[in-house]
Amino acid sequence: MKQYIAQRIADLRALMKANHVAAFIVPSTDPHLSEYVAPHWQAREWLSGFTGSAGTVVVTMEKAGLWTDSRYFLQAGQQLEGTGITLYKEMLPDTPDIATFLATNLKAGDTVGIDGLVFATTEAIRLEKALKENHMELKCMDDPFEDIWDKRPPMPQGQAFVYELKYAGKSCQEKLADIRRIMEGQGAETLLVTALDEIAWTLNIRGGDVHCNPVVVSYLLIGKKETHYFIDLNKVNAKVAGHLKGAGISVHPYDTIGDYLANTDNVWADSEKTNYALYSILTSHRKHIIDRTSPIARLKSVRNKTETEGIRQAMTRDGVALVKFLRWLEQAVPTGKLTEMEVNRKLHQFRAAQDLYMGESFDTIAGYKEHGAIVHYEATPETDATLKPKGFLLLDSGAQYLDGTTDITRTIALGPLTEEEKTDYTLILKGHIDLAMAVFPEGTRGAQLDVLARMPIWKRHMNFLHGTGHGVGHFLNVHEGPQSIRMNENPIALEPGMVTSNEPGVYKAGSHGIRTENLVLTVEAGEGMFGRYLKFETLTLCPICKKGIVKDLLDKEEKAWLNAYHQTVYEKLSPYLNEEEKEWLKEKCGKLE
Repeated sequence: MKQYIAQRIADLRALMKANHVAAFIVPSTDPHLSEYVAPHWQAREWLSGFTGSAGTVVVTMEKAGLWTDSRYFLQAGQQLEGTGITLYKEMLPDTPDIATFLATNLKAGDTVGIDGLVFATTEAIRLEKALKENHMELKCMDDPFEDIWDKRPPMPQGQAFVYELKYAGKSCQEKLADIRRIMEGQGAETLLVTALDEIAWTLNIRGGDVHCNPVVVSYLLIGKKETHYFIDLNKVNAKVAGHLKGAGISVHPYDTIGDYLANTDNVWADSEKTNYALYSILTSHRKHIIDRTSPIARLKSVRNKTETEGIRQAMTRDGVALVKFLRWLEQAVPTGKLTEMEVNRKLHQFRAAQDLYMGESFDTIAGYKEHGAIVHYEATPETDATLKPKGFLLLDSGAQYLDGTTDITRTIALGPLTEEEKTDYTLILKGHIDLAMAVFPEGTRGAQLDVLARMPIWKRHMNFLHGTGHGVGHFLNVHEGPQSIRMNENPIALEPGMVTSNEPGVYKAGSHGIRTENLVLTVEAGEGMFGRYLKFETLTLCPICKKGIVKDLLDKEEKAWLNAYHQTVYEKLSPYLNEEEKEWLKEKCGKLE
């Protein structure tokens, strides 16, 4: 790969020169600003060789840099080595942002190019303002990779399919009615929906256009009475066509969305989720825009009763698969033949044997010892480590079931541990439990709870820079909003029915990484002073490794939570196990004194 990077950057610079731009910015997104994108839009990866899901490359005539967050510092450092691309670590005080970098490395009168189709409107406007302050301009170009990317993957061709009501719990017509009531309250005649998971949820449609994310590349325009769906018509079979027609939805070719927007006024368009090219169509035609967060994000995040029961059932089957896998892992490690990639393959086999299994919800992270410190590590034939009966294996994985999406991390002691490993493991577990036990008043935001998970390691002058919790879709994207639990402020309050991850961690380069993750459901906790209170119900069912626990670091309440959790795990999973598996699980769920 690295031998081609220099030529690819040279080809981009030649195209930049022909278009009179001094710099070009390449984000990680597609026209729908997705976190995970189809190969056709993986231009940043093709250009740089960096395979993480988040990152932005900036190329000038003299320099090239990649900006990414803490999840990928180690991975990006390794993958960019020898490419001539400099790594810029976001959120660190000495790291310039992209606008500052451009101001430092370009001169007044220079032009910076972007492809507006893959750039969020808010980001483009912010960048344009910063450039103007330094007497530079922003220029939208046609996709440059159409000219320089040889053998570029085609547009995704996955087939759409109907997501049955017995799993969705609410019909497409009911969802459209809910959305229209909110639109009316905001005075909007049309809602532009570009986020693929929001479209899939609204229409009760799923697909296979994006790896691990069951969505369909498409756009949606919801009017007061009419709904227009823009999709490659080859993806719409007779059943899907009948489903859409029954909901009063007209179907149009994917690339005609711009024509419809040019003739539509009073549009609700979320600039955070709408690409700059589409948004510019509205502004160039002087259309009235209501720029607000999409109403679908919140509607989608609050599970109905059918979805809630579905995720509980999915968690039970996922837990059975994980117990079978962990028992197998314990027996396989001492052979000295087990590798990280084999762990991935075997876990897939156990999950694939479960009913309603549709695939992984993301690529499994199986990181042994120092590989666990690479937050989004993925083993390759070159890095595939052999597991030994010592140290930690960090295993972060998830599955897509028709009735729910799972995401779980366990850090597993394969044998003897250092005192540092034990202490770090226990502190992370302590933070996980403290957040899981939270009781909080209605209206509380994730940022107000985040400290519960971090305080045990903050006291030891340690931290992690990724979020503590993200929303999880329902047979949809494993990462979704609008809620989150993280240090930076998010105005969205946690509500009953929201499913969120609880995943504190700590990562020490060259040594070990630790993360413990369960999914939690926000539920009612009863009335109290000044109103309602809420709490978390832990949904994930899988034993937490006890070998690394320093008992004295857990207080009485934390031990009680862990014992109660393990009792629940045993009670819910044991009916689906054979006698040997039950005995194994009973020991793993034994009481911590």
